[in-house]
Amino acid sequence: MQAFLWWQEDKALQRDLQLIHDAGFGWVKQHVGWRDVEGAAKGAFNWYFTDRVVAEAERLGLNVLFRLDSEPVWAIASRGTDSDSGPPENPQDFGDFCHALADRYRGRVRAYQVWNEPNLAREWGGWSPDPAEYVELLRACYVGIKTADPDALVISAGLAPTGNCPPEAVPDVDYLIGMYEAGAAPYFDLLGVNAPGYRAPPEVSPDEAAATPEYGGQRFFCFRHVEDAREIMLRYDDGDKQVAVLEVGWTTDPRPDSPYYWHAVTEEQQANYLVRAFRYAGEHWSPWVGLMTVISIADPRWTGEDEQYWWAITEPGWPEFHVRPAYEALRDMEK
Repeated sequence: MQAFLWWQEDKALQRDLQLIHDAGFGWVKQHVGWRDVEGAAKGAFNWYFTDRVVAEAERLGLNVLFRLDSEPVWAIASRGTDSDSGPPENPQDFGDFCHALADRYRGRVRAYQVWNEPNLAREWGGWSPDPAEYVELLRACYVGIKTADPDALVISAGLAPTGNCPPEAVPDVDYLIGMYEAGAAPYFDLLGVNAPGYRAPPEVSPDEAAATPEYGGQRFFCFRHVEDAREIMLRYDDGDKQVAVLEVGWTTDPRPDSPYYWHAVTEEQQANYLVRAFRYAGEHWSPWVGLMTVISIADPRWTGEDEQYWWAITEPGWPEFHVRPAYEALRDMEK
């Protein structure tokens, strides 16, 4: 399960990790902004927050997945940036950061996700996404991590399911093909994918989603779009690797002015679909599916104005707290 532990009070951090443990899940995914660890200057590290997360996860026996992105000001490319996260001027600076991180947590952090949704301009400095540029960053991080902790797993970025084209985005299947063509295969252990379910139940195939206007009329508007990514892996003789589903969820957003309203489901459907997604993956995707990450344990600071609030499986807040039906269903499902 993904959590948002960075700025939390110690007791809130402990509570949210305990929730993951009590639900019978073995992994926590936590975003680590490069700028939040090495923000002041190259080599000036602040390990306070990552130390807290790793220590508390260890206490509960949880595996840790760190998602890495968000360049510091000193590393911003000379062409500038129009978003909160973009590639640095020098990919090796990111590789050096990844090495330092993996060296500090050797044997303690199980996996690292290299960036998130780089096929969207808003996650790539505002520039038109470029899979070859991403592969340069991926390679630098992979080498950095493996030279520090050879047993750590490197997961490629989860790509955003989209049909939009440059300059604002590149469709995820086209971007993945571009990654392979740019030589990405040696530089990740698991292929990362994002798998929101949109309006479709988890068993709906990409063919059915494409043929059904109610579901959005595109192949990527379903959880099983993961299978399209898997087909590309096989096409490039990379089938020995597993797939890591880095985001799986359904939104319950009821706001008519929200761009996510059209595919909102009820809280009861959200709960039912999440359980069925794990069941489907276990029955149909074994052994090539690995980690699957639910979004998410809510950040205590979220409100109903935040998009993420409606994807969460718990209510935000501290010290007040409530779980949603999806959390209860995932906790109670057969493991």
